[in-house]
Amino acid sequence: MFGGKGQDLPIYELAALGAAICWAVTGLMSTPAVAHLGPFGFNLYRQGTVTVVLLVIVLISGQWQGVTPAQAGTLAVSGVVGIFLGDTMLFVTLTRLGPRRTGALFALNAPMAAVLGWAVLGEELSKLGWMGVFLCAAGVGIAVLGRPGRSGTHKFEAVSGNVWIGIGFGLLAALGQAMGSLIARPVMETGFDPFTGSLIRVAVAVICLALLSSLPIPRVKPRAPLNMRVFLLLAGSGIIAMVVGMSLLLFALQGGKVGIVSTLSALSPVFILPVLWIVTGARPSAASWFGAAIATLGMAMIFLR
Repeated sequence: MFGGKGQDLPIYELAALGAAICWAVTGLMSTPAVAHLGPFGFNLYRQGTVTVVLLVIVLISGQWQGVTPAQAGTLAVSGVVGIFLGDTMLFVTLTRLGPRRTGALFALNAPMAAVLGWAVLGEELSKLGWMGVFLCAAGVGIAVLGRPGRSGTHKFEAVSGNVWIGIGFGLLAALGQAMGSLIARPVMETGFDPFTGSLIRVAVAVICLALLSSLPIPRVKPRAPLNMRVFLLLAGSGIIAMVVGMSLLLFALQGGKVGIVSTLSALSPVFILPVLWIVTGARPSAASWFGAAIATLGMAMIFLR
């Protein structure tokens, strides 16, 4: 389909950027629904909706045929680590720190994935590639951890509970995402269908969430009944983030290195700045834009490596 490796890589990297844009939009969409249902209830309902959509897509396309038990098992483990554990911790962080700070912590999956890819998969990056990875990570950190600017009074910037506990959950979410990508990579690089891969990962996560919610533990049950407004928010965020965004990420993992793909997909906190400006009506701080510029420079170095 493509002419060679030099042409393939930009396609995979653009797919990772597309995933980042999807996640930037859904970060703000998810916040009210997570507050209403709680992180466990929100994740269960959202992933359940996504599973139905992906199942329809995969059945129509027929791409599920030929999937081996070994491939399904590997992607299932990836789903447990990256979605059941990683996403649940992400939504716990979202309820405590808001979308901007949560995005900052989640972006740390980029250097985590780069180090894991080097240590486990033996992936090598040029000096320019490594510099781009760390510039992206640093830029994202500055962009979302700096002063919030005029948007600081908005509810999206509120901190609930102990900030260090929120940071701990955010770091676990980032590690889950990095490890989930690392586990899925060997299967996806064989050309495995991204939608089928997404379906396996999400379906396994739904099973785990359903089993967890059946336990007599109040914290893991939905906080409130599901209403139409909340359903539309979680369904919309799920389709954009999981059906489109995750499939783009898995496609990117077919030919892109884990560290590079994770770095580009971690730029969603930079893309969230203009979206946050539109939603809150308040311009982000100069530090946020400065961080975005550094991250953009890192992106350029990755493309030109």
